[in-house]
Amino acid sequence: MQVKKTTAAILETSRQPLIVSEIEMPEELTCGQVLVEVLYSGICGAQINEIDAVKGPDRFLPHLLGHEASGTVLETGPAVKTVKTGDQVIMHWRPSDGIQSDTPVYRWNGRKVNAGWVTTFNRQAVVSENRLTVIPPDFDLRIAPLFGCAVTTAMGVINNDAQVKIGQSVVIFGVGGVGLNLCQAADLVAAFPIVGIDLLDTKIEMAKRFGATHGLNSIGLSPDSLATAIGEIVGDSGADVVIDTTGLARIIEQAYELTHKDGKTILVGVPKKGENISIYSLPLHFKKVLKGSEGGSCQPHIDIPRYLRLAREGKLKLDGLITHEFPLEKINEAIALVRSGEAGRVLIDMKNY
Repeated sequence: MQVKKTTAAILETSRQPLIVSEIEMPEELTCGQVLVEVLYSGICGAQINEIDAVKGPDRFLPHLLGHEASGTVLETGPAVKTVKTGDQVIMHWRPSDGIQSDTPVYRWNGRKVNAGWVTTFNRQAVVSENRLTVIPPDFDLRIAPLFGCAVTTAMGVINNDAQVKIGQSVVIFGVGGVGLNLCQAADLVAAFPIVGIDLLDTKIEMAKRFGATHGLNSIGLSPDSLATAIGEIVGDSGADVVIDTTGLARIIEQAYELTHKDGKTILVGVPKKGENISIYSLPLHFKKVLKGSEGGSCQPHIDIPRYLRLAREGKLKLDGLITHEFPLEKINEAIALVRSGEAGRVLIDMKNY
């Protein structure tokens, strides 16, 4: 393989800062593997969950992270057919066309470093063929990472999980990177009203620019007061669709309570292991739906080209979604900003060093 070493952000210990260091690449590409030069990577809440081990003890430490990025194909392994050297690609965590390869193993100071089928917090990455989708060579690679998770997840939640109909009311808890795209996806299918809820006025104003018709700052509001405020917008019987991106158990419970008896509560955020929710389940035996989303059930090879067309025609808003950029060496500062909730999508510029 042409690249022998690369720089990566390594998760060595759960709930600790990542370590940016040089690592050794695998010696060769195996069936279905592709060597990609990562150009820009987004940071998703899923990486925060991995760092914090919200699903329980992490048995893969140390390992690499990241699942949405843009890049250039440097080399392909045996049997790869959907991408070729020189292609510009979006890197995504949802499986797509092509082979699902073995996962790569890197080395760091004599130790094994694990990786999944795609990682993006490294300047060069060995990626499974089915985690790559080719994009036109003239598409802006800086905004392309949004299609690896933030855009595709949100569009899929609205289209596939919630199946929002024209004129249905939508309430969204948390309007960060995915939440902003949920607002514009709901707007694209003519939902009304669309209510964005957050703790920061700046993000609520952003949500309105991306399609929210109403915004509520929930700081200082009791659950009853917030329910009253939402009821004044969507009606006392509740919203047709309520989506949670926070993963906080108490907010999930409230989202369920605010959902109409024939409506849908969609969970995008993931609670910490052991943080259970308590709900009155009888309505689930009738028409009410409580559903967890897995990336909006996106099919990248089908959905990404559709969304790229929308972006080219100006029907999909991308300007302003990325609010901050950092070099890889400052990735822990970037992660801290994501944790603060004060950003839209945060980008790692791999070329900036």
